[in-house]
Amino acid sequence: MSIVLFEKDGAVGVVTMAKPPHNLLDDIFIQELLAAYSSAVEEGCRAILLRSGMRHFCAGADVTASAAGGRRRDQANLEALLDALENVRIPVVAAVHGGALGGGFELALTCDMIVAADTAFFGMAEASLGLLPLLGGVQRVVQRVGVARAKEMAMFGRRHDPAALERWGVVNLVTAESELPSVSMSWARQLAAGPTVALGCIKKLANLSARRGIEGADAQQTEVNNTMWASADQKRGLQAFAKTGPGSAVFEGN
Repeated sequence: MSIVLFEKDGAVGVVTMAKPPHNLLDDIFIQELLAAYSSAVEEGCRAILLRSGMRHFCAGADVTASAAGGRRRDQANLEALLDALENVRIPVVAAVHGGALGGGFELALTCDMIVAADTAFFGMAEASLGLLPLLGGVQRVVQRVGVARAKEMAMFGRRHDPAALERWGVVNLVTAESELPSVSMSWARQLAAGPTVALGCIKKLANLSARRGIEGADAQQTEVNNTMWASADQKRGLQAFAKTGPGSAVFEGN
């Protein structure tokens, strides 16, 4: 039985984590997640909604597997994994309910936007096990909210409510738990209706800037611009603006 489910809902690829009981991460789970992302792209989806079918979004890594062998992931494989999750060329919205802890929080941080239920909770508890966040959590919190908050979250290992993380800038939006499915899908559908090539270019520049600074993003600005100028949606957008004003374009994703 698959532990990551994929279905296409209009232009949105819905990826549902379904590994009982709490979506604990291991290599097989991550490979299925990457396969679902690939399926979304291959089937022409223009946005991804990542959600959980379990009680929690993801309660972390399966530490029993790591503890048994003291396994370490080599740096090249780690960077390839993070690149595949974070730089899939269409926008990804995480819909978080329950706990997003440890590796589960780090998984949410690889998404472009996080919409959280008001009952959700987040945390990096690795330090309590003598570990540190292994999937880039520290540096991704630094990107979003700065060094001091990242150290606080990782060193103390406390759980944080979504309202605090929304104020800090980790979470994009907090909504009532009952409204999480509709609100997160609304965000994904709005992104899917946008100019897919331009949104992918925005994502690339933002991620380049986060990893390599403004200089690194500037170095590829012209190349990224050229990709956008070559898109059909760019022409549709400007033509619609000239004829009927801003916000009137209907984009087709190419």
